[in-house]
Amino acid sequence: QVQLVESGGGLVQAGGSLRLSCAASISIFSFNAMGWYRQTPGKQRELVAAITRGGSTNYADSVKGRFTISRDNAKSTMYLQMNSLKPEDTAVYYCNAGRSLLGLQIGYDYWGQGTQVTVSS
Repeated sequence: QVQLVESGGGLVQAGGSLRLSCAASISIFSFNAMGWYRQTPGKQRELVAAITRGGSTNYADSVKGRFTISRDNAKSTMYLQMNSLKPEDTAVYYCNAGRSLLGLQIGYDYWGQGTQVTVSS
């Protein structure tokens, strides 16, 4: 069973930065694509950013220019560097392995437990 463990969430003031990490129990080279999603109460989980094995990326319009997704295959870890955070970025952030660059489920679909990010104004 593949396990994904997120870390790095917390409380930050608007304009601040956080870096999320997603550590996998197997080599992430196994995954064609990985991504970060977020969810707030009463809303659907949405794609924030995704990255392929080859390094192609896709970002939600709301985070372009502020967030950067990356992956370190040697460490089996994916990251999300979040800068210039806004209160509307407040959400539970989830790591995913398996969905496509556009967030479509095309086969296996592994999720982490989520990490809370809270941005105060």
